[in-house]
Amino acid sequence: MSDSNNTSRRDFLKRTTLAGATLAGGLSLSRSAHAAGSDEIKIALIGCGGRGTGAASQAISNAAGANVKLVAMADAFQSRLDGCLKSLQTRHKDKVDVPKERQFVGLDCHKGALACDVDMVLLCTPPGFRPMQFEAAVEAGKHIFAEKPVAVDGPGVRRFLAANAKAKEKGLVVAVGHHLRHEKKHIEVVKRIHDGMIGKLMYMRAYFNSGGVWVRPRTADQTEMQHQVMNWYYFNWLCGDHIVEQHVHDLDVCNWFAGGYPIEANGMGGRQVRKGKDYGEIFDHHSVEYTYADGVKMFSYCRHMPGCWNSFSEHAHGTKGYASIQGHGSSLLQVGQEEPLRWRREADGHQTEHDDLFKAMLAGEPYNEGDNGAMSTLTAIMGRMATYSGNIVTEEQALNSELDLMPKTLAWDAEPPVKANADGLYACAMPGITKAW
Repeated sequence: MSDSNNTSRRDFLKRTTLAGATLAGGLSLSRSAHAAGSDEIKIALIGCGGRGTGAASQAISNAAGANVKLVAMADAFQSRLDGCLKSLQTRHKDKVDVPKERQFVGLDCHKGALACDVDMVLLCTPPGFRPMQFEAAVEAGKHIFAEKPVAVDGPGVRRFLAANAKAKEKGLVVAVGHHLRHEKKHIEVVKRIHDGMIGKLMYMRAYFNSGGVWVRPRTADQTEMQHQVMNWYYFNWLCGDHIVEQHVHDLDVCNWFAGGYPIEANGMGGRQVRKGKDYGEIFDHHSVEYTYADGVKMFSYCRHMPGCWNSFSEHAHGTKGYASIQGHGSSLLQVGQEEPLRWRREADGHQTEHDDLFKAMLAGEPYNEGDNGAMSTLTAIMGRMATYSGNIVTEEQALNSELDLMPKTLAWDAEPPVKANADGLYACAMPGITKAW
């Protein structure tokens, strides 16, 4: 697909939808989910951090009855791969067979894993690598589980969407790690919202407020590229800022409530508490007002500040009532003065998303979450563009942006796209000055 600024969202999504129309119409998967004569589904894990370790374990433990075996692993760092492998061997001794020749390390580690005899890949590296690795996995004809978010900038979203159109043509299963869409408490509430139980949707609220995440201090033997990849959460080319990497969960749920994606965003944010050499270039708070095509508003808040009020939740307000869902807790739906409906959290969506994926795979049913994953990622990127620039950002501007955050060369001795100054500090965005696209 051309990266021309003349490309419109509607035209682009029309093309990607048409490319998968045959599959969506009920065509069964174009190839078996596993090798002929065997019921074993061989998987490769690409990205061996905490989320990758969890995803591999959940794939192996799926409740769909799929006989899953991990046979290849890849990561930028050998130490991360070693720790992940040890953990998975302890938990799933007979389901892990990853000898040295099927272990791949480096910034191009995905290439070795994709060359192995595997049916599916789990893409769990930092999200900046996701479009490149997803595209390569589609070309290799592998079924795919891709963690969220699926990109960090407009060019990455376009690349992912274009590759997903090819995945549909090939009949590949594509799952995206929006685990809340697979939790019963969310499914039950959203069904009732769509059935009109709370009336016409008026506005929504979304929160991901927490104390922040880990820090991995720089070591004397690291190159700048190694330091940034190891501390990927604090650099936009790898993470996209925490509004993209984390808060995308809540934004995706609100898009689910609304049955669409916002067309405009404006907001504010900055760095107030989390400052210094260890924290790269990202903000520690964002507040964004999103507007949908029908005028519905979504108010989004995310913050990384210790000692403050925390919340991981989504809320929908309608003309008859409201719904509130705690990300890792219970949910409530209230209509007028009636007794509220309540749901406790049941199975963790991190597990049920794999159960649903393998159930579809075994049944030979079409299964593709790629377009939604890309568009909810774009929602989060719009928010960052708005808070960084201090200006209103439209969906068209975000999707067609030419601002490519990725480095021109991926190598340990190459220069990353951002560098520290003489004091070891990284410049952050300045609203009113920073150009977001």
